[in-house]
Amino acid sequence: MKKIERAIISVTDKTGVVEFAKSLAGFGIQILSTGGTARSLREGGVEVTEISQYTGFPEMLDGRVKTLHPKVHGGLLGVRDNPEHVRMMRSHGILDIDLVVVNLYQFEKTVAKQNVSLEEAVENIDIGGPAMLRSSAKNFRDVTVVVDPADYPLVLKEMEELGGATSLKTRFRLARKVFLSTHRYDGAISRYLEGVEM
Repeated sequence: MKKIERAIISVTDKTGVVEFAKSLAGFGIQILSTGGTARSLREGGVEVTEISQYTGFPEMLDGRVKTLHPKVHGGLLGVRDNPEHVRMMRSHGILDIDLVVVNLYQFEKTVAKQNVSLEEAVENIDIGGPAMLRSSAKNFRDVTVVVDPADYPLVLKEMEELGGATSLKTRFRLARKVFLSTHRYDGAISRYLEGVEM
């Protein structure tokens, strides 16, 4: 894999994310981010490009639409050694996004609260996060995806050893972890909704 050049970081669990982002910046990686994560990174001294600045489209609908954009998903799903993909990406100003660091809205924590409303529960169903995770994991041959802060040290160690890149073996292992995570997440939503009467 080529050296990682561009990353999206958008996390609910911010454990260790500032330190991780600082390490990524040390590799010369451009960091794209959203909302609260971008704020936390800036406060921690990390230079960040807002997703809305990259896409040219504002975050909207109370934050429901942030990363659902072809410049994001094209950058994640484009196959780097497919000349037609590369041509189309370049013609539409879509840049490669090589690393995705995303964890999801804490749905289970929300619905565990006493007297939580259906409306509050629904607003804590993450859409953009799972979409980015699945796009990245599907394209694991070209994209490194991190859903668990416990994997930050592994990724950094490998990048140190491989000159800013990660191995296919690691990317595949991390992709499997993503699909397990999104499976569990959807299961939690399904179980909650099954108990709701309309």
